[in-house]
Amino acid sequence: MDANLRFWRAEGQSFLQRFLLWTDVLDPLLLFKSADEIRRARLSIQSTGKTLNEPIQNAQTKQAFLLSLSSVHPDTDDIIPVLFRPPAFLPASLPLVITSSLQHQARHNFFYQFLFHLYTTGFTILNGNGTPKAEEYSIEEKQIFLSLGAVSYAACIGTLPLVFMNRYTLKSPLTHLIIKKVLPAPLFGLMTAFTVVVTRSPEFDNGIEVMDRNGKVVGVSQKAGEKAVKETAISRAVLFGTTFFLPPVIMYLVERAKKVKTPRTLAVTRLFAITSVLTGMLPVSLSMFPQCGEIKRADLEPEIVSSTEETEFFYNRGI
Repeated sequence: MDANLRFWRAEGQSFLQRFLLWTDVLDPLLLFKSADEIRRARLSIQSTGKTLNEPIQNAQTKQAFLLSLSSVHPDTDDIIPVLFRPPAFLPASLPLVITSSLQHQARHNFFYQFLFHLYTTGFTILNGNGTPKAEEYSIEEKQIFLSLGAVSYAACIGTLPLVFMNRYTLKSPLTHLIIKKVLPAPLFGLMTAFTVVVTRSPEFDNGIEVMDRNGKVVGVSQKAGEKAVKETAISRAVLFGTTFFLPPVIMYLVERAKKVKTPRTLAVTRLFAITSVLTGMLPVSLSMFPQCGEIKRADLEPEIVSSTEETEFFYNRGI
């Protein structure tokens, strides 16, 4: 079992533990660490020989783990490209969320939503489970084609209500409220979950590696892959569904209270609301499910169960 997964298993058992750990892992300053520093951190945590049955007390060791968690894929041991590391997710996705939430011309809206889903899908690919798969075709090529199709479809569905409103001149206050205020939250939540499922479909088609409590790989499970993708899709839907739902509610309350009057101040308040909700919801959504996922013996395939007497099995859920 990779050191990252051992760390998550030891120190990320409860929601609160995972939340506090994610607030550290998402520190943007970790993005400025060089590849050499990341490799040295990996060597230091791999050479400690720790079983990680107890929380780490040494600050230097914990910092090395944080750098590893934020920069290295636990299945492939590769350094993740800077733009797609967990600490980069907030600064990279925030401008895309803000522009995607602007409900103006349909073609502009499609373009911004396409960029938004393109980035989140790229993040999903590079941070998903990295179990080696498939012999007769390139899994990378399949994922690229599936991902481009999912991104285009998600952007079209997200823009469709605005297209109908503009084409059929549906300008009533109720229509405006539904299309511009009510629909974006569920649509973004569903579409981000949809892109996760499509992009990571090879994981439940071909399976992912499952390990026993000692970190030994005991087999490749489609059911574990399905569980990992489902949990990630739910957390992504909660993240962006909430991010597109709460700011309009906050702005409605602000406008109703008549505390802010000028358009510029309203715009600044809206940006602050979106930034605050996304910043708060990111570690919350990532903490909903353990990174080192657990699956019971009864939920695995018979061929895996028959090869071992273990009762609990673990896998990398991905992000």
